[in-house]
Amino acid sequence: MRIGSRKIKINTTKGHTITATEFSSVKGNGETILISSATGVLQKYYYKFATFFATKGYTVYTFDYNGIGSSGGHIKQVRKNTSTLKEWGSIDQAAITLYAKQKNPLHKLTVITHSIGGQIVGFNGNYKMIDKLVLVASQSGYWNLFGGIHKLKMLLFWSAVLPIATKIFGYFPAKKMGLFENLPKNMAYEWARWGRKKNYFMHYHSEASHFFSNLNIPILSYSFPKDNFAPKEAVDWLTTQFNSAKTKRVHYIPAAADLAKLKHFGFFRPHFKNSLWKTTDEWIRTN
Repeated sequence: MRIGSRKIKINTTKGHTITATEFSSVKGNGETILISSATGVLQKYYYKFATFFATKGYTVYTFDYNGIGSSGGHIKQVRKNTSTLKEWGSIDQAAITLYAKQKNPLHKLTVITHSIGGQIVGFNGNYKMIDKLVLVASQSGYWNLFGGIHKLKMLLFWSAVLPIATKIFGYFPAKKMGLFENLPKNMAYEWARWGRKKNYFMHYHSEASHFFSNLNIPILSYSFPKDNFAPKEAVDWLTTQFNSAKTKRVHYIPAAADLAKLKHFGFFRPHFKNSLWKTTDEWIRTN
């Protein structure tokens, strides 16, 4: 099926714009997908995944959070950026949710989140527009939920690496460290505070300030073995925060040869289009 894509600029209630991409086909299936990416991961990483679903008839949107990539990711812009992590959900994700629903008012809207995208969906005030939610390795970042040497790495990251480097540079210089895209300082500081607390973001936000319990929709939550960024226990914790939802929790065990290909980022690679992508497509269509 022939598909098309176009870049769009979306204004937010805070006054900045975020850059998104719309993928669509001539023959639609009445379903929209919004992909909310992992921390510091550019929307182009999800291009092949978005294209695959567009060929199935979905209208698909990807986007960069404020301060990332084409949404103001230049170092000079990042230094001046005031966005918090919570605002990536309450402002940015909410803006693209509204846009997607207004452009496709008769469609069912599925939000597919990767990692932090699933954490911030609970701060998205336009949650009532979401019909289905797929959480891909979306987790708590609390350091003590990680195992082995990764527990120490996470503790050091939240307590020293992230806050100290951000203080020195005026933003978190992730690209200098070979990690991901650079992060705005307020976002980085908030992320570090969350990661040091057992209840993660719940330590700082009362029930009146988030919408996790309001999402009484079908949810599919994936975790994967050998995922050092989202161990099963951390994914379990986040999934349970959606305590009104109709949740299907899947800890997916691939063939031994695919263990190294999957981990935290492999789900969105074409290698899994005949397994995980196909299963996700079927779940969306039947829920």
